Amino acid sequence: MLFCTPSMDPAPRAEWTAAQPGPLSFGGNFPICRKKIFCFKITHVFSKKKNGTRTSSLKLDRVHSITKSNEEMMKHSYDTVLRNARIYDGTGAAPKEGDVAVQDGRIVQAGTVRDADSRQEIDLRGLALCPGFIDVHTHDDFAAVLYPAMSFKLLGGVTTCIVGNCGFGAAPYQESLDFAMATHPNQSFPRWEGYAGYFETLEKNPPSLNIGALIGHGTCRKAAMGMEQRAPSQNELSRMKQIVREGLNAGAVGFSTGLVYEPGCYAETDEIVELASLMQESGGLYTSHIRNEGAGLPEAVTEAIRIGERAGVPVQISHHKASGRRHWGSVALSLALIEEAQARGLDVHADQYPYTAGSTILSAIVAQGLLAQDGGGIGEMSHADITIASTAEHPAWEGKSLQTLAEELGISLQATVEHVLREEPRTTIILHAMNEDDVQTVMRHPSTMIGSDGIPSLDGKPHPRLYGTFARVLGHYSRNKGLFPMENAIHRMTGLPAKKFHLADRGFVGEHAFADLLVFDPASIIDIGTFEDPNHYPEGIVHVFVNGVQVVQDTRQTNARPGRVLRRNN
Repeated sequence: MLFCTPSMDPAPRAEWTAAQPGPLSFGGNFPICRKKIFCFKITHVFSKKKNGTRTSSLKLDRVHSITKSNEEMMKHSYDTVLRNARIYDGTGAAPKEGDVAVQDGRIVQAGTVRDADSRQEIDLRGLALCPGFIDVHTHDDFAAVLYPAMSFKLLGGVTTCIVGNCGFGAAPYQESLDFAMATHPNQSFPRWEGYAGYFETLEKNPPSLNIGALIGHGTCRKAAMGMEQRAPSQNELSRMKQIVREGLNAGAVGFSTGLVYEPGCYAETDEIVELASLMQESGGLYTSHIRNEGAGLPEAVTEAIRIGERAGVPVQISHHKASGRRHWGSVALSLALIEEAQARGLDVHADQYPYTAGSTILSAIVAQGLLAQDGGGIGEMSHADITIASTAEHPAWEGKSLQTLAEELGISLQATVEHVLREEPRTTIILHAMNEDDVQTVMRHPSTMIGSDGIPSLDGKPHPRLYGTFARVLGHYSRNKGLFPMENAIHRMTGLPAKKFHLADRGFVGEHAFADLLVFDPASIIDIGTFEDPNHYPEGIVHVFVNGVQVVQDTRQTNARPGRVLRRNN
């Protein structure tokens, strides 16, 4: 038997004696320093005294020694050390050159890492390091189950997705399938019960990134009362409350509405207040695709703020914009309303995607009067502004505007819309309805964080925001246009959303934080997908870590699946 011990200058032999059957006691003296490591051979020796009793002893003979320096003996052991990076810590502070050490999924040292003995060490000279991006507005509820690699987000630097936006939640299951089938046609899905079951499904088959979920009001209302265009009865409201409570108990981070979509559009303010009030003092927040983003933008923002104030919960206004040419510039009014609410002490923010076009489901907005003169709350636009993004059976239509398609079919615009919905009822579209000056005005405002709002229809021509949102903010708006410093841009995509959505120990680079980390090239990071050719990962994303595990290495995705369900305040 061999064992080793550090020692100054031990005797070449030492003896342990055992008084049977008690424990061994050590009889040698070994003053410790960190100069040498000595190895000993242990021999069990039996002897017999004259009176016939037997004794035993252990002999220790030094076999050899290994000289080791003080520095080597003092080294810390880490999983990964990232060295010589320009560190943006997620707080909005100016970057600093330094190192980061990761152990057991968390950052254990940031700044200057000395005396490190790690399984992996990467020199990041010339590159930047920051927290992984938090995409606060996604519709990846079912994508995370179907495509756990989540390449379209991960290779864009995203390490956490918030799902369940615009009132479309992952539960109740049957009601959630309608939206799922629109974004993932011809797919089959595993079944789950409630939000607890959804989280359990993700934990059994983890995605490559983290998932936090909102409770969807639309799916909740449909489960309780179908598509009824009226206020709920007390029994129906009780059923909705039951669904919301189940989601909150499971760990959902908040509650969302989509007030331009059926059936959410039929809900009055009081109904929403009563449901949102269930989140008081829980840390959950209220997010809303507000009732009108066109002519009624100020009134719709006012309603969202009033709901949060009456319910006693924080407010997040989804994809803040002014839609429709006649309403461009009205974001100045909606931003003033947010500032006024914040001045009163209310927790009100918004998110935004960095493009002048949106994307949604054709049937949903046609039902709400998109082609009417006032745009039905989405903002008026012409058929030339609406492009088909994805269909299940007519890929030749993808990328064409409704006007172009009408000309090709030789029928009227109205007949074209009816024909598309008859042939492809789950068609997704892109709407070119916003103004670049408005986009920059909203993005520059300190209340704004970033969310992609991408529809993960991977086989068609989805909005390029699905892939390139965060790289576009850094490369196009921060570096090229100088809209704000890079540290400010990163804060809006990391530290600010982590705080807003109560994602504990995430969104910053510092000791004890979870190691959701992104390494990128600040000189080359950029989105490259276009509306005509959208399915491209951005450039400049070099390495990505999720919970300390490397999921992107030298721009290529690994096979690791370390994502977690991020429950509220946990």
